[in-house]
Amino acid sequence: MRYDRLGNTDLGVPALILGCGNFGGIGSTPELFGHGDDENAAFALLDHALTLGVTMFDTANSYGGGRSEEWLGRWIADRGVRDETILTTKVGNPVGPRREDSGLSRRHIHQQIDASLRRLRTDRIDLYLTHAPDPATPIEETASAFDELIQAGKILHYGLSNVSADDIEKTAAAAGHLGTAQPANLQCGYNLLDRTAATDVFDACSRHDIGLTAYSPLAGGWLTGKYRADRPFPEGSRMTLRPDWYGHLANDATFEILENLTATAAERGLSLATMALAWALTDPAVTAVVIGPRSPEQLTAMCAALDVPLTAPERAVITRTAAGGTG
Repeated sequence: MRYDRLGNTDLGVPALILGCGNFGGIGSTPELFGHGDDENAAFALLDHALTLGVTMFDTANSYGGGRSEEWLGRWIADRGVRDETILTTKVGNPVGPRREDSGLSRRHIHQQIDASLRRLRTDRIDLYLTHAPDPATPIEETASAFDELIQAGKILHYGLSNVSADDIEKTAAAAGHLGTAQPANLQCGYNLLDRTAATDVFDACSRHDIGLTAYSPLAGGWLTGKYRADRPFPEGSRMTLRPDWYGHLANDATFEILENLTATAAERGLSLATMALAWALTDPAVTAVVIGPRSPEQLTAMCAALDVPLTAPERAVITRTAAGGTG
């Protein structure tokens, strides 16, 4: 496993981060709570991750209605591995029906960090992230709240997710004006079928020495080859459970690109999934990649991408192919 420094911190993070959004549900969607992986499957995956050097675990207060944090905390306590692991969780998505049950207000952040610490059975979070922007709360209030948590020792660093370059600039400026801690991390979607981050947030992260962790590197399974133009979507797949997230990809143009990418991977003796992961991992702007395997076997297969040192020219060819070019 490779490790790299996260942004402006001294935190060394593994190149692959285990996403725990499938524990006890499928992300933050209430109607899917109780779906996803059960606790035994989650423990087996976490055990295997640790043997492979995947020591950073990404969750959120809203995943599985709190089950993801609860199970992760129970596993850490049971295995006695808190000091061997890096925990990141999030705040901001709804955790109840009321307006005050979401957002990035000082009150909500202080309330939710305590709830997350209880569920995770720990006294500190290594990296605490906003889950989504909150236009109703001033950025200064949010930045101050995170700094208060750092001063209290409840979190070591904070970061942002699913925000624009403008949001990054405003947060950095607010923290500078207030004299509070700067954000250390941006988590955003980035893969061969969605390269928006490269033109939106990469430069802002570089300017402010903010580490970038990319989630959905396989585009919800689209870059594994599981979705075919002539076949129904597999039972239990993201396209059957959450078609709103990736439904826009279900068209002839995408299937043609996938066919070309599969051929490009085969020329290198790789599977489509391994090449897609390697493409994200070898991007100089990416600190680490958040993956969401559903089994130990899938996790082992994903780790194979660490041994694929794509050069800049090779990455350029793959990128052109993903853009609909001929390579």
